[in-house]
Amino acid sequence: MKIGIIGGSGLYDMEGLQHIDYKELTTPFGPPSDVYVSGRLNGREVYFLPRHGRGHRLLPSEINYKANIFGFKMLGVERVLSVSAVGSLKEEIRPRDIMLPDQYFDRTKGSLKHTFFGNGIVAHISFAEPACAELRGLVAAAARNVIDRQPEKTDTRVNESGTYVNMEGPAFSTRAESRVYRGLGFDVIGMTSLPEAKLCREAEICYQALAMVTDYDCWHESEESVTVDMVVGHLMANTRLAQKILRELVPNIPEKRECNCANALQHAVLTSKDSILNETRKTLGPIISKYL
Repeated sequence: MKIGIIGGSGLYDMEGLQHIDYKELTTPFGPPSDVYVSGRLNGREVYFLPRHGRGHRLLPSEINYKANIFGFKMLGVERVLSVSAVGSLKEEIRPRDIMLPDQYFDRTKGSLKHTFFGNGIVAHISFAEPACAELRGLVAAAARNVIDRQPEKTDTRVNESGTYVNMEGPAFSTRAESRVYRGLGFDVIGMTSLPEAKLCREAEICYQALAMVTDYDCWHESEESVTVDMVVGHLMANTRLAQKILRELVPNIPEKRECNCANALQHAVLTSKDSILNETRKTLGPIISKYL
């Protein structure tokens, strides 16, 4: 069983990662954000990918999400953990808290970049529950265990459910937008997680975001407006906590999946088998071959 982790480059510079290697892949959808860093963490095979590339070179809208997730599929990854920064849209979800989204709201304009299908093959996945509940429970338990053992006193909260609204950026929200999102009941806002969740579902990979809160977006008038310096400061602290959570989590992930993620495409492909071009069969082989 192989585990994929998406996040900043600081995630794989962690204590306990052994037998480090680098996998440079070419996918039918172009190059991923960077090379995959492979290694063993507490006895488990893991693959790390810096979402924005090393040195943070890619805007959220420039990330090749299809290549990133397809690369994990080529490597045999069955579960993906995504670590990312988000803004809070609620008073009780504070900077440096943790959110484990179980719902998403799409504010992007690039839906064709968020599917492997098209060009002669049609599939409609079920996405009512966009994250893996089994994986989310494991992440929540690991996060709480780590926080409870922190030597320094901390009041970091783990929010085990919530709605992530995915905007495109790269600018942060206007105050008007932020207020609308709050009025709609959303919990956190970010720029990257929804495409990963959709593509992982199509690839039959379990997915859960570990969203680390860095700010109050810009709705909170008693707080200063969001700046890069503010985000980076909280992000560095959050990265250290995320590393501890991952070290706690990885050995406790069971080999066998009990969720339905592994069969997400079973009834999703509408195109008749006889109508699927051989080139398409070859391109999407790692995803659809078991159903053809």
